[in-house]
Amino acid sequence: MAQTPEGKVKDAIKKFLKERGAWYFMPVSNGMGQVGIPDIIICYKGVFVAIEAKAPGKRSQTTANQDRVIEAIQKADGFAWVVDNPDDLKALFNSIDIYFKLERPNDQVDTPKT
Repeated sequence: MAQTPEGKVKDAIKKFLKERGAWYFMPVSNGMGQVGIPDIIICYKGVFVAIEAKAPGKRSQTTANQDRVIEAIQKADGFAWVVDNPDDLKALFNSIDIYFKLERPNDQVDTPKT
């Protein structure tokens, strides 16, 4: 079965997150959870990040429920982004890395053993 353009974006995001050593999960949309939850929930170096993935060129096509949840996450000082190009995540994650190097230079981040 051919993968959707949004599915390709999600796969590229997951690959990026694995390369960075980020923890993430993708909530299953089955009608039992909260409406509007972003596609990918991430914890990276203690920072909360939520990503709503869209097909290329569809970044502005969020629903009212998605907008409401994204705004609530941002209001709580979390990062919530709508992404249609996984390369856009590099700037956010690089900023988090820079913060840890400048503000918390003695922190040691354990890498999982495989």
